[in-house]
Formats: sequence, structure tokens, C-alpha cells
Amino acid sequence: MGMSLGQWPRLTLFGESHGAGVGVLIEGLPPGMEVDLDAMVADLERRRPGRRGLSQRTELDLPSVLSGVHDGKTTGWPLVLFSENGDVRSSDYSFLPDHPRPGHADMVENIRTQGSADPRGGGSHSGRLTWGLVAAGSLVRPILEREGCRILAHAAAIEDLEAELPLDGESTPMTEEMIRLNCLDSAAAHNFVERINQLRRDKDSAGSRVDVLVTGLPIGIGQPWFEGIEPSLAKGLSAIPAVRAVEFGHGVNASQMRGSAHNTAWHASDNGPQHGTDGDGALGGISTGSPLRIRVHLKPPSSIPQAQDTLHLPSGEQRPLVVGGRHDPVLAPRAAPVVEAVTAFLLTEALLSQTRPF
Repeated sequence: MGMSLGQWPRLTLFGESHGAGVGVLIEGLPPGMEVDLDAMVADLERRRPGRRGLSQRTELDLPSVLSGVHDGKTTGWPLVLFSENGDVRSSDYSFLPDHPRPGHADMVENIRTQGSADPRGGGSHSGRLTWGLVAAGSLVRPILEREGCRILAHAAAIEDLEAELPLDGESTPMTEEMIRLNCLDSAAAHNFVERINQLRRDKDSAGSRVDVLVTGLPIGIGQPWFEGIEPSLAKGLSAIPAVRAVEFGHGVNASQMRGSAHNTAWHASDNGPQHGTDGDGALGGISTGSPLRIRVHLKPPSSIPQAQDTLHLPSGEQRPLVVGGRHDPVLAPRAAPVVEAVTAFLLTEALLSQTRPF
């Protein structure tokens, strides 16, 4: 069962969209770490549904610590965090499993489990389970911050609309629209709101992108080949529901560049070798000390409130299906904190692995 991410520390997701709740088991954390639940709640708030223009499912998303914490600190034993589901409408999915939704895992999961899967709201395939990713990322973030590493992720594109991710994004004054959409560009956030309103009127959805900027990651962190920084991040980020591509540095544009333009030279400084702010954040799977830039592309949400012809299993015919429920018209705003959390968790693993690099 592929519900785990990382090796040490390692997280394992559990729960269902319309079950009792969702949660995460985290193993391998050092004992004595402070657990800041207030900071975790703030991080989870960025992902929480119920904001205007996005999914109107209303969940409190508050974390409960079931094990692994004593007197506000980790014990070194497995740590379990859980959040109850409080706002489910399973009747919205009464057409399942007979009429699988286009673009969803309903059909393949029903076949894989021989009809035993919980189809309500996508079951364990649901983006609801990303709650555990954000909780785990929030928990380990202080480990990175002690090393001077900062991670910023924001909604960077909806269809053809683009937003800039500033290097000093943490100090950017935030408007209500920027906060609601997790976007660090005020003009773009306003344009995003207008596009989302148009999608609602059109009863449609749109593709989007999350951009990530990692600064302050020390040079020499990571492993070669399959456990390198980019391969590890690519695997973890690609597992987030609806992700269709992950780019690093110049990304796909590198295939159209010449080496003389793509290469970044090393130079000396009082703090040792420097790679420059425009260089790749990792080479050979190992951090260079330069900012690490990541782009995560997400497909349009598959649940849209307009009729789509799709296979009706009992009749063997294609029949129109209108998907009800409460769904996001675009994913980047709520995916940004998820992308940020996965990046934080896997970079923490890379950092901690330096104590056993070989």
C-alpha cells in the first residue's frame, strides 16, 4: 500500500473523505522537538475548504494529537495526528459506483478493490487526505528554519494568468484576496478572483500551477541518483492529487537552451563557494546553496457541474452525468500549502540524512 512518504522520517496517510476523519502517522522524528499546534493550525487554515470562490465544504481541520507527544514535545515514538470529518454529504455521490466520474479514480479503484472501495467523495483518493501532508510539513518546518532554510509556495498561474513569486515574499503585505488564494502577487490575485468567478458562471474548471522558492538550504545536502533532492521531491509532489508535471530550475525550457546560457559558474566568497541566485538549487541530487525553484502543474478539477457523457456500468451505455457536491473550480490556491508541506518534509529528511550520508 503506497500511503507512505519518506524513509526516515516517514509519514503515512490514512482516512477517507467521508469516513470518520483523516490523519497522519509520522515515524522517525527525534525526541524533544517542540510541537507548536498553533502554528500547525495556521498552516492548515491555508489549505482548509470553505473560502469564498473555492470548495464550500466546511471543515474545522483542527489537529488532535493521539500519540507521540508529551508535555508539548515529541517522545521519539510514532506520532499520530487526526482530524474529524464534520461536513459530509454522501448523498452527492449516490450515483457511484454505477456511474464513474470522468477524470476520477472511481472506475479503476472499483476494479482494483473488486468493488470493496469507499467511493464517497473519492474515498482515500480524495484531496481531503492532504490534511496530513500539511500537518506533517508544519511539524518539521522548525528543523529547516534552524538551518536558515525558508520555503515559499503560492498560486502562480490559473490558465493563462500568471503571478510573480517575490524573493522577499514572506514580508509582502497581504490583501484579503491574496490570503484567500495563497497568492503573493496582489494584481494577479485580483485577476485570479475574476477568473474563478467566470469559471463558476461557466460551470467549468481550469488548470493551474504552484510555484515554490526554497532559500537558505545549505550546500551539500542530499544524495546522488534515486534519493537526490529533485528525484525525491518529484516523487512526493507528483503524488499530490491532480499534479501532472513538476519542474526544477529552468524546467522544460532547458531543452531549448544552450549550455552557455544554462550553466552557472561557481565563485569564491567569504562563506565558501557560491553558485549565484540564478543557478540550479541542486546538482547531481545535492544542494548547491542557490535558491531551489520548483513549478508544480495541476490539471483542471474533474468534478464540474455540467453534463458529461460517461459509461453507465449497469446498462453498458454512455449516459450524461452531472457531478454535484462542493468542489474547487481550480486547485492551485488550496494546493500551495500542500506543495509547500511536502517540500518541507522531504528536505527535512535530506537534511537529517546528513548524519548518515553513506
